[in-house]
Amino acid sequence: MTSTAGGAGQLLAISDLHIGYPENRALVERMAPVTENDWLLVAGDVAETVADIRWTLETLAGRFRKVVWVPGNHELWTHPSDAVTLRGVARYEYLVELCRELGVTTPEDPYPVWDGPGGPVAVAPLFLLYDYSFLPAGCTTKEQGLEYAHGTGIVCSDEYLLHPDPYPSREAWCRARVAETERRLAELPGDLPVIPVNHYPLHRHPMDVLWHPEFAMWCGTDLTADWHRRFRVHTMVYGHLHIPRTTWHEGVRFEEVSVGYPREWRKRSGDPGRLRRILPREGEDR
Repeated sequence: MTSTAGGAGQLLAISDLHIGYPENRALVERMAPVTENDWLLVAGDVAETVADIRWTLETLAGRFRKVVWVPGNHELWTHPSDAVTLRGVARYEYLVELCRELGVTTPEDPYPVWDGPGGPVAVAPLFLLYDYSFLPAGCTTKEQGLEYAHGTGIVCSDEYLLHPDPYPSREAWCRARVAETERRLAELPGDLPVIPVNHYPLHRHPMDVLWHPEFAMWCGTDLTADWHRRFRVHTMVYGHLHIPRTTWHEGVRFEEVSVGYPREWRKRSGDPGRLRRILPREGEDR
């Protein structure tokens, strides 16, 4: 765990930048800190190609005091348009090394401590994946859930592009990531609040607004359902759902911070590229 001192600044967050869309790339080009001490949490789904991921993170790392990145499912795709053809763990490790080259913090690095306004809190970038345990109503197994999803036509592209190599399945990779992450979180000081940053929420409750409930299977794991209580979570930062909002569960704040696709954010009022302020909380005195 590392600490970066600073008596000012803001802890900001964004996700699901999807810069393969020119409109979204333009949003990134305009993103900037408010103060020289601002940190930016990037909760996954920057892009599908390594070249686009590099451009985005290099751009943001040149502007913010610290950038923290976690992978979304799109970064982990072995996409036919990408010159980098690595799969599974090898692709993830390649992206981690790219981030280290750029000075960007990843889930494989010591958890930094934000000690600016609202701190100190440990910022814990996580990579957990999913295990199909968020099943549709009436389904009791992954097989039943997938059959139901195929019947509705709502099937995540991960089924074709996100390879778990060398693990036998995505859920096996998820279980390994959960076990290792649980160990690391348990080693944090017991009196230090934590801001986990993960592409998927730690709890199922944000799925309650999905237009297609079957998509929840690709959105997390029941293995983390109590982590917001066990690990003194201050705020849980996530994306993936393309439904930016604040929810509260058992007294813990969950922030969905995604931009989403142009066809989605054009329907919303406000600035689609607005960075969400995690600390100090919006409306609180600095």
